[in-house]
Amino acid sequence: MSAMAAGLVNMELHRGDGSVGTIVGVQAGLALRSILQCGSPEQIEKFGVPMLRGELPGAFALTEPTHGSDSVSLETRATRVEGGYVLNGEKKWIGNGSVGGISVVWARDDEGKVRGLLVDQQSAGYTATTIKNKLSLRAIWQAHIRLENVFVPDEMVLPGANSFKDTAAVLFATRLGVAWAAVGHATACYESAVAYAKQRVQFGRPLAASQVVQERLARMQSELATIQLLAVQSTRREMAGKLTGPAASLAKYTATRTARSIAANARDLLGGNGILTDNRVARHFADMEALHTYEGTETVQALIMGRAITGISAFA
Repeated sequence: MSAMAAGLVNMELHRGDGSVGTIVGVQAGLALRSILQCGSPEQIEKFGVPMLRGELPGAFALTEPTHGSDSVSLETRATRVEGGYVLNGEKKWIGNGSVGGISVVWARDDEGKVRGLLVDQQSAGYTATTIKNKLSLRAIWQAHIRLENVFVPDEMVLPGANSFKDTAAVLFATRLGVAWAAVGHATACYESAVAYAKQRVQFGRPLAASQVVQERLARMQSELATIQLLAVQSTRREMAGKLTGPAASLAKYTATRTARSIAANARDLLGGNGILTDNRVARHFADMEALHTYEGTETVQALIMGRAITGISAFA
């Protein structure tokens, strides 16, 4: 499908549930994309096609316990041995990393180059513990992975993944997906706030009959329209081959922080009912906290944008 169609599908998935949207995002946006962009024809046929069909779960193992925003400093090592590599290190917050599928593991080789390797989650030395007690995205299993002398044969090494630039290319392609996801969450919160305001009666009249409530709904609609248009226009630029890294960061930065504002406003408008865990707004409110952070925090996106604006890098 087109990039626009994919964005709209992503929006609708998150409008329904952030965990489901993230499961698909990890599977197709990160793991499968890594294989399609960096894999051999044989790897695409063997792993990419089953992943596309939903028959093989996929994970994207980049983030480490001590390296999130500075993932370029990853410490996981791929040591060259006869017939392949041996992996040692840890990964954290890896969606689908403990469900028995394939993990795309990013590690540094003996020369310091970043490599992408396909690791069967049933491999000896691969231990994945599902992270518990999450407040956000509660229905997707995210794992803390330990790699202890995991052997990866040469045929499982991605031939097109030879530097962090290759990793970054995969991440760049997913940023608009996160913007669309934020639009989905914001849409759900706005719709719930409108419906609640119409049916909730206080002081003898619906909340919607109050000027202050109408002003808040109008503000939410204005904010929602802003990020809808930003997502659409950014996707049009992507389809024309004109989307830059800073522009993608702008879309992610603006969409997630605006959706976060809409979710907070909707949660407050629902009063006490807004904090119930089985309430639609409460779930989206919590999930937006995760969305705001993953695929590059607001601070990192701001630094990418700031570098483009000033011509000066402020990265440490």
